[in-house]
Amino acid sequence: SRVWQLAFLAMDQKGYRRGSFQSSTSDEDMLEIAGASLDFPMADDDPPLDREMGGFSSYNGGEMNGTSKMMDFLEEPLPGVGTYEDFNTIDWVREKSRDRDRHREITSRSKESTWALIHSVSDAFSGWLLMLFIGLLAGSLAGLIDISAHWMTDLKEGVCLAGFWFNHEHCCWKSNTTFTDRDKCPEWKSWSQLIIGHGEGAFAYILNYLMYVIWALLFSLLAVLLVKGFAPYACGSGIPEIKTILSGFIIRGYLGKWTLIIKTITLVLAVSSGLSLGKEGPLVHVACCCGNILCHLFTKYRKNEAKRREVLSAAAAAGVSVAFGAPIGGVLFSLEEVSYYFPLKTLWRSFFAALVAAFTLRSINPFGNSRLVLFYVEFHMPWHLLELVPFILLGIFGGLWGAFFIRSNIAWCRRRKTTKLGKYPVLEVFVVTAITAILAFPNEYTRMSTSELISELFNDCGILDSSKLCEYVNDFNSTKGDDLPDRAAGPGVYTAMWQLALALIMKVFITIFTFGMKVPSGLFIPSMAVGAIAGRLLGVAMEQLAFYHHDWVIFSGWCSQGADCITPGLYAMVGAAACLGGVTRMTVSLVVIMFELTGGLEYIVPLMAAAMTSKWMADAIGREGIYDAHIRLNGYPFLEAKEEFSHKTLAMDVMRPRRNDPPLTVITQDSMTVEDVETIINETTYSGYPVVVSRESQRLVGFVLRRDLIISIENARKKQDGIVSTSIIYFTDHSPPLPPSFPSMLKLRSILDLSPFTVTDQTPMEIVVDIFRKLGLRQCLVTHNGKLLGIITKKDVLKHIAQLANQDPDSILFN
Repeated sequence: SRVWQLAFLAMDQKGYRRGSFQSSTSDEDMLEIAGASLDFPMADDDPPLDREMGGFSSYNGGEMNGTSKMMDFLEEPLPGVGTYEDFNTIDWVREKSRDRDRHREITSRSKESTWALIHSVSDAFSGWLLMLFIGLLAGSLAGLIDISAHWMTDLKEGVCLAGFWFNHEHCCWKSNTTFTDRDKCPEWKSWSQLIIGHGEGAFAYILNYLMYVIWALLFSLLAVLLVKGFAPYACGSGIPEIKTILSGFIIRGYLGKWTLIIKTITLVLAVSSGLSLGKEGPLVHVACCCGNILCHLFTKYRKNEAKRREVLSAAAAAGVSVAFGAPIGGVLFSLEEVSYYFPLKTLWRSFFAALVAAFTLRSINPFGNSRLVLFYVEFHMPWHLLELVPFILLGIFGGLWGAFFIRSNIAWCRRRKTTKLGKYPVLEVFVVTAITAILAFPNEYTRMSTSELISELFNDCGILDSSKLCEYVNDFNSTKGDDLPDRAAGPGVYTAMWQLALALIMKVFITIFTFGMKVPSGLFIPSMAVGAIAGRLLGVAMEQLAFYHHDWVIFSGWCSQGADCITPGLYAMVGAAACLGGVTRMTVSLVVIMFELTGGLEYIVPLMAAAMTSKWMADAIGREGIYDAHIRLNGYPFLEAKEEFSHKTLAMDVMRPRRNDPPLTVITQDSMTVEDVETIINETTYSGYPVVVSRESQRLVGFVLRRDLIISIENARKKQDGIVSTSIIYFTDHSPPLPPSFPSMLKLRSILDLSPFTVTDQTPMEIVVDIFRKLGLRQCLVTHNGKLLGIITKKDVLKHIAQLANQDPDSILFN
C-alpha cells in the first residue's frame, strides 16, 4: 500500500501540493503530507516544499502560537537514540541506511577541504586497519593458549627440572638421549620419580594415577569457578550464540572484555584438565570478542550494529584460521556456517584478517614444528578408486554418530535446563572430570591430549616411529627408499587396536555429557578424535586384509605383494572429516580445512565423498546440525536461511492482534499528550509503536521505537522549557493549530521511521518469511486497503514456524 501511495503521489504531485495545504482537517490530506515529505531530503526540518508555499507557518499558528512554542527537539541526535536494548533484534535496513547517509556526508565534505579529504581516506582505510588489529590479537591469543595448554597438559604427568615452564617435548630437546628414548630424558621427572625417587612398580603407578586425577580436578574446578564468578557467558563453544548475534540479535556482554579474559584463561584450564573437549570452537568466540572490543576504536563500527556484524564475520574467520592453521577454510567456515549477511567486501576483509592471524601464529610457532597445528601430516601415497567404498562407509559412520550425538546431547542439555541438575554446575563439572580422568589414565590413548591422539592417528608409520601403532613385523629386504611396504601387524599393533576401540567407546559417550557444561568447550577436536579412531581401525583392518589376501580380486589389480597400498593415516583423516561433518553439517569449509591441515591436495575426492555421505546420512535422521539444535534449545530468535517455508498461511493468520485480542496499541501523529504516550509506554512492553493519522482513520504514518520515545521524552523534560504532561507530541512537519494558552508542544518527527515495511493482510507467509530473512527486519506492519490492521514481529514469525513444526511456540524466549 505504501508503494501505491508513493506512485500516486508521483503521478499527481502538483495537485497534491495544492490540495493538501488548503485544508488540514481531513485525515487523508494529513496522510498525503506525511507521504509527500518522503520525496524531500530530511536533513533539515523545513523541506523545499514549505519555501514554495510561503506563509504556511503563519497558518499553523503564526503569531498565535509563536515560534517559541514550536520546539523542534532532537535537531542534534541524542545519545542513546537509535540504539537497542539487551535481547533485542537490530533493524538491518535502518542501520544500513544510516551508514549510507554517513558515507554520503563524508564523500560530499571531502571535496571541501584537504582535512576532510584526509578524513575520508582514513574512514575508507579504517576497516582494513581494524582487520589487521584483529588478526594480530587473535593470533597472539591463540599462540598463548596453545603454549599454555601444552605445558599444563604435561604438568598432569610430571615436571621439567631444567625449568618448570618447559613442557615434556621442549624439556627433552637439549637432552643427549637416543631417538627411541626421546621421551625418557633425565631432565623430565614424573610425579612418582619426584616424590618417591623411582617410576617403576605398582605404588609409583598409583601415585602417578592420583596426581593425574588431582591436577585434572584442580584445573576443571578452577575453570568452572572462574566462569561462574566472573563471566557466565564464557562457557560452552560460543558458536550458536555468535550465529545468533550475527543474525542481528543483541546479547550484551557476550563479546565483552571480561568474557574475553575469562574465556582465554578457562579455555587453557579446561583443555589441560583432559576433558573430552577442544579449543577450536571457543577460539572463534575469543576472536569475535577481540573484534567486538577493537570495534570501539573506530566510530563507524562503534555506532553501527550492522557494520559491527561485518567485522564479527571476519573475526570468526580469523578464529578458525588460528584454530586449524587454515586461513581459507576459516573464510569459508564464516561464510557457510556462522554468517547471516556476508557481502563481497566482508569476504575480502575476512581473507585479510585470517591471513594476518595465521601469520601471527606462525611467527609465535607454538608447537616448535613450524606448523600452525599439532597434527599436521603429509601423505604422498596415491589412493585407489576401490578405496572409495571404505571412505563412504566412514561417511555413513560419521553421519550416524553425528545424528546420535546431537540427539543425545540435546536431550541431556534439556534435562540440565529443566531439572535441578542445572543448579549445580560446579558439582557437574567435578563429577564429569573425575569420571573422565579415572577412565582416561589407564589407557595411553585417552591419557594423552586429544590433539596429540589425533596427531598419532593421522601419522603414517616411518622406519623410526616408536609408537605402538607402528609395531609391525619388519622385513627390511623389501624396503625401497622411505616408503615402507604393507607389513604384518606385530603384537604392539593388536594391543593398540583394542586400546583404541576402548578409547572410541569412551569418547563417544563422555563427549555427550561434556559438551554444554559450564566450562569453555569446543566440539571440533572430540568429533575428529572419534572419527580418526574409527578411521584408523578401519585403515589397519584394510591394510592387513590387503597384506594377507593380495591375490583377492579387489586387490589383485593394484596391490601386489611388497607394495605400500593402504595408508591407515589417510583413513583416520577421512574418518575425522566424516564425524565432524556429521555433527556440524559443514561441507565445503570442512574439506578445505582438512586439506589445509594435511597438505594433501590429492585427497580432496575421498574427503568430499566422506563429507557429503556423512551430511546426507545425518540429514536423513535429523535436519539440524549441533549449533542449530543448541540455538533452538536456548530459544534464540534465529531465522534459519537454509530452511524452506512451504506452508500456505497468510499474513493475517500470524499478525497480532488476533480476533479476540485487544486492539493494536498505536500513537496518533498530532493529538496525544506526553502523559498519554508515557501511559502507553508504562502499560505495554512492546519494542515500538505504529504512528497513525488518527484512531478513527488508522491511516499509517510511520513507526517509532519505544527506546527512542523514552529517551526523547526524558531529555525534553530536562532540557526544554515548558514541556509538561499536557504538552502535545506531534510527528508532523508542522505543529497543529492550538490556542495560545496551550503549553509548548514537543516535535519528535526525527525519531519517526517514515518508511516502515508494510504488507497487506493477504500476503502469503512464505513471502513474509523471505522478507524477514533477506532484509533482516524486526517487524513488519500489516495493512488492509491502506489502513493499519496489525503487526508481525520476528518473534511472531519464529513462533509460527515452531507451531507448524509441532514444537512449543513459547520456547522462543527473547524479544
